[in-house]
Amino acid sequence: MSDDADATGGKLETGEGRELTARFGVPEMDCPTCAKKVDKSLQRVDGIVDVTLQPTTGTASITYDPDRVNEREVIEAIENAGYEVVGGTDDDAEAGADGSAEGVDIAPPSEVWTSPRALKTWVGAVFVTAGLLFEFLLTSANVGVASVLGYPLALADVLFLAAVAASGIPVIRSGYYSAKNRSLDIDLLMGTAIIAATGIGYFVEAATLAVLFSIAELLEDYAMDRARDSLRELMELSPDEATVRRSGEEVTVPADEVEIGEVVVVRPGDKIPLDGVVVEGESAVDQSPITGESVPVDKTSGEEVYAGTINEGGYLEIEVISTAGDSTLSRIIEMVQGAQAEKTDTEQFVDRFAGYYTPTVVVLAILTAAIPPLVISEPFSVGVAGYAITFVGDWTTWFIRGLTLLVIACPCAFVISTPVSVVSGVTSAAKNGVLIKGGNHLETMGEVDAIALDKTGTLTRGELAVTDVVPVGDTDEATLLRHAAGLERRSEHPIADAIRVRAEEAEVGDLPAPTTFESLTGKGIRGEFDGETYYAGKPALFEELGFGFDRGERTDGGAIPEGEPKGGDATFADGTLTELERAGKTVVVVGTETELLGAIAIADEVRPASKWAVERLQEMGVEHVVMLTGDNEGTARAIAEAVGVDEYRAELLPEEKVEAIEELQADYGEVAMVGDGINDAPALATAEVGIAMGAAGTDTALETADIALMGDDIDKLPYLYGLSHTANGVIRQNIWASLGVKFLLALGVPLGLVSVAMAVVVGDMGMSLGVTGNAMRLSRITPEERA
Repeated sequence: MSDDADATGGKLETGEGRELTARFGVPEMDCPTCAKKVDKSLQRVDGIVDVTLQPTTGTASITYDPDRVNEREVIEAIENAGYEVVGGTDDDAEAGADGSAEGVDIAPPSEVWTSPRALKTWVGAVFVTAGLLFEFLLTSANVGVASVLGYPLALADVLFLAAVAASGIPVIRSGYYSAKNRSLDIDLLMGTAIIAATGIGYFVEAATLAVLFSIAELLEDYAMDRARDSLRELMELSPDEATVRRSGEEVTVPADEVEIGEVVVVRPGDKIPLDGVVVEGESAVDQSPITGESVPVDKTSGEEVYAGTINEGGYLEIEVISTAGDSTLSRIIEMVQGAQAEKTDTEQFVDRFAGYYTPTVVVLAILTAAIPPLVISEPFSVGVAGYAITFVGDWTTWFIRGLTLLVIACPCAFVISTPVSVVSGVTSAAKNGVLIKGGNHLETMGEVDAIALDKTGTLTRGELAVTDVVPVGDTDEATLLRHAAGLERRSEHPIADAIRVRAEEAEVGDLPAPTTFESLTGKGIRGEFDGETYYAGKPALFEELGFGFDRGERTDGGAIPEGEPKGGDATFADGTLTELERAGKTVVVVGTETELLGAIAIADEVRPASKWAVERLQEMGVEHVVMLTGDNEGTARAIAEAVGVDEYRAELLPEEKVEAIEELQADYGEVAMVGDGINDAPALATAEVGIAMGAAGTDTALETADIALMGDDIDKLPYLYGLSHTANGVIRQNIWASLGVKFLLALGVPLGLVSVAMAVVVGDMGMSLGVTGNAMRLSRITPEERA
């Protein structure tokens, strides 16, 4: 059994060999130490096959053999570790045909400040406050009120004991479960310290420790509950119900009962309940919950929409293409949960370190309590930083100092420093349209030294589009586009598609239909309008017709023949064609045998955000940004110059892209590769981090990439790098701060500079809250707005 296995999905379901998997909420299981205690308790139950514990979400996924153990016994095993269980199914409940019953994907929000534990803490706080008043201020009223085994008890002592009973018993109870499961954790250490202090008559210390530790636990529960809120918000994006058209009527049913092929109705302002294709209506849809796009996207018939997105203004009817459990949003949530379950390298190191740290400090606590009273026969003083510190051989003094070290022995803040940062970072990214499929990928992305970018579909849109319309003479743009699009009506070439789309956008009117049409292989096309022949094709085609263009040199270095142009002055300005070609564009010249109408330039258009994204990555510290493409040298050079990459490599086959990644790894270190998730799969797999673009509607990209940019825009890449880089800094800050504070407190204990209260408030409560609050900063990082 393992507490870092893959998550199973959130339902009770049948598996091979009649195995069942149930998912429970365990809200108070909020740190790896808690999870280990639960795991040890479950290990003793015969019939449990596999265990997945996620303290960051407060859930336990248990696979068991129903012939050997039932669900009630599984729940009892968790409760025997000292934790309340939420969810699951009744013992008598039977799984359906698919073995499914509702489970828990994340612990429900808890009423931390009004829980039974909180009420006991507040009662204890009242008693300890009253006790301190009588002990130190109202001393004349602090009279003896009882005697136990010959030991006199003053009023303040009784109040302190009442505080221990109210606030300390829950701690001692948890410590009992820890001892029962042989888990050396904070509950066992604190419970031991409270019992020991009470046993030797140090009621002030015992009561203060019980109340402060209980308050610390409540604050930690509150902080973890807030950390879980980000995932709850993600899970609440998709509505629970859908309005479905059945038998000509609209009925509202649970979303998970809607079948593929049914039509759902979505009115203005409603959330889209399931993935589907628009079959009627049009509207702007806010896709920011999935893709992170800040501007609503217009959707019309035939276009795909996603569950959890918001219909802004129009009426839509949508044909469902996936069930609720298989929607894009559901897969995102499942992958985010899986990312949180997977331990990072840093987290694994911290767990190993904690395994040595706690026993070592416990041994030091025992030695601190036992050795000094034996070796110090006479009091003596030592000067430390200008202060005189006196050491005495008093057993009670050193016993209290040993108890204080027990408090410091708890590694909670140190252990949660990494997972709480991963939770905050991964869920924040998901809400901004970036799916990070593991904490390791989050950490690695922040450390990359070079980023390789595919050209087509990444730096460019991946679709040919008209970029320039250059009429000559008396011809205007509309006339040029109308004749070009008319000639291209019969062509199926992508260039023809781009010209026709531009003509439609420009509303040039009805297109002329050529009475004859001929394709001039490798050169262009020819067609006849109203008795006159028109041509559209490469500049070389018109050079053969006798036109001369002043183009200096070709992009391949060859000389261009010059001659007296036909048509008088109706030709291009000097260098116009050369500039277009050097920009990596395909130039289509349009005209007749005697007159030029102009030229149209077509290119795979560079994304508006590409240049900005490359500049931001360079400013943020990425050492080398390189473009990899299978396109020709001229086009690659033009795109590279346009976006400002440090290097480009052209005419690469897929296996050559892999070689390029390996060379970058040898030259720079860790490399991230950004591509489409399919054609670039070998290079994505070779890089330390593979990032897929536009993955919202692509199952392959979601499954194969380490990180997926859900929207089809590269401007999230600087956000991803910045988030990852900041997350690494937060993790380091949390680890070293918690270790440093613990170390300083441990040094101060033998010197008598650290009290039990200070150890609890600073070393336990303070640091746990500190690392959680520091990690939550990641949730406030948002993508930059481009100027």
